[in-house]
Amino acid sequence: MEHLLATATISMSDFKKNPAKVLREAGHEPVAVLSHNKPAFYMVNPVLFEALLDEVEDAQLMPILKARIERGDFVDVNLDDL
Repeated sequence: MEHLLATATISMSDFKKNPAKVLREAGHEPVAVLSHNKPAFYMVNPVLFEALLDEVEDAQLMPILKARIERGDFVDVNLDDL
């Protein structure tokens, strides 16, 4: 079996029977939905999905930030002035 990125798992056939129940019982934890004992997809609630997207966006912006800092392409700002 592949490495799973969730502690909760369910078979695809059991998931299809009542997906809303699986989501409800999972709470805020991700669930690996398995097809032939391999993860087919991960089910996550909207709060976790949004947090994951924020992390991806931060990772994409980091190289831009580093390049601007190296070039000195920034402006000092006093937070009290904002």
